[in-house]
Amino acid sequence: MATDVTAASGAAADQVPGAAPSARKNGRNLGLGRLYLRRFLRNRLAVAGVLIFVLLVLFSVFGGLFTPYTYSDADFAALTQPPSAAHWFGTNQGGNDVYASAVHGLQRSLVIAVSVSVLTVVVAAVIGSGAAYFGGRIERVTLAVIHFLLVVPSFLILALVSHRLAGDWRVLIVVLTVFGWMSTARVIWSVSTSLRERDYVTAAEFMGVRPLRIILRHLIPNLGSLLIVNLTLGVVATVLSETALSFLGFGVQTPDVSLGTMLADGAGTVTSAPWLFAFPAGLVVLLTVSMTFVGDGLRDALDPTSVTGAAGGRR
Repeated sequence: MATDVTAASGAAADQVPGAAPSARKNGRNLGLGRLYLRRFLRNRLAVAGVLIFVLLVLFSVFGGLFTPYTYSDADFAALTQPPSAAHWFGTNQGGNDVYASAVHGLQRSLVIAVSVSVLTVVVAAVIGSGAAYFGGRIERVTLAVIHFLLVVPSFLILALVSHRLAGDWRVLIVVLTVFGWMSTARVIWSVSTSLRERDYVTAAEFMGVRPLRIILRHLIPNLGSLLIVNLTLGVVATVLSETALSFLGFGVQTPDVSLGTMLADGAGTVTSAPWLFAFPAGLVVLLTVSMTFVGDGLRDALDPTSVTGAAGGRR
């Protein structure tokens, strides 16, 4: 019985907006994946974005191997020194090596950004598709909560909560997730309202499949392209949010380091010690730009109506 429902779901997946005609004829996930990959590789900016992001991840993971210092080590004989052979990115006012701080700060920002992006997409997918599937009072209450949270000044609440909890980055992940899923959930709800009327959902209900299983096995998988794009662009939004909070002193706080705290430390010495601001700012720009390129490339690759998608579909 479950096999029949799964097969029905797989067959209906070809009808989802975003599935190219050539992929429908193929009818195999492998063929669809190759088609999407080919479209994505046609976008040079997207490929460049992937390469930059991979280099940033490698830098955050292995960059510490190339320096004898850690982000917390202080060289009191070299306070606010410009880049040199001993300190590649220079030192800050406390004698901390800026290179080591940049490695750790990028790592911390990446962990926060990726974690929040994944969690928000998961929460939004379950709540948005669940509200669309159940409909009725559950749908109305869920949308009312979403709309209320969307108009709440979430940035102020984030600042107050994270500040009172001493800027723990783990707490920051939870707080950013709690106030970051609503917009994505509303988009998912909008798309899921059409998916709930599909034949494979009706067939699953007729066969007695439980609602939670229908949501997890037949609704959410057919939102895959939307979820992937939101996951990628969510990393950019989280990096900017975390950087802004930390820059204002409400996010990650000393003795820990993030790109936001480094920007805050270097903001007051842009003219006298520009390296304190330039290096973390460069990492933030590279990270956000690379993920934006990747998100745009994924959106074009998964959308057959785009220029890239149409080109990929013709070949």
